Amino acid sequence: MSNRLFPQRIRFPWEGRGGFLRFFRLGRLRPFVVVAAVVGFVSLVAARERREAGVRQTRATLSVARKAVETYLADNDAGCPASLEVVAESAHLESVPRDAWGRPLRLTCPGRFDGAPYELLSDGPDGKPGGLDRIE
Repeated sequence: MSNRLFPQRIRFPWEGRGGFLRFFRLGRLRPFVVVAAVVGFVSLVAARERREAGVRQTRATLSVARKAVETYLADNDAGCPASLEVVAESAHLESVPRDAWGRPLRLTCPGRFDGAPYELLSDGPDGKPGGLDRIE
């Protein structure tokens, strides 16, 4: 037989017969799939940024509270305060310092490390005392 009866044809990638690439074509659903993927990605980034913003805000609050506790210790001959409410009253703070998630900070005297007169921390986003996401 001659080649004239069965002409050979060159196929370009966009003329493929389907197979694995057919999955990515999706026809009219493609714009909706792309929009759903973009919205999902943006929501994941936004959730992460909200958590990181909370951590930054809590660290700033810890810094202010730490200065108030140091002032209390200096004024009371290194006597440990009974609670953070006492420190807030002596430092003329509006209220007891709270973390970004609305929970009050925790003050323990003495601190768990040798030589630390106190320990000031937040339980973190999950609110579990001693959790892995606590902020010190």
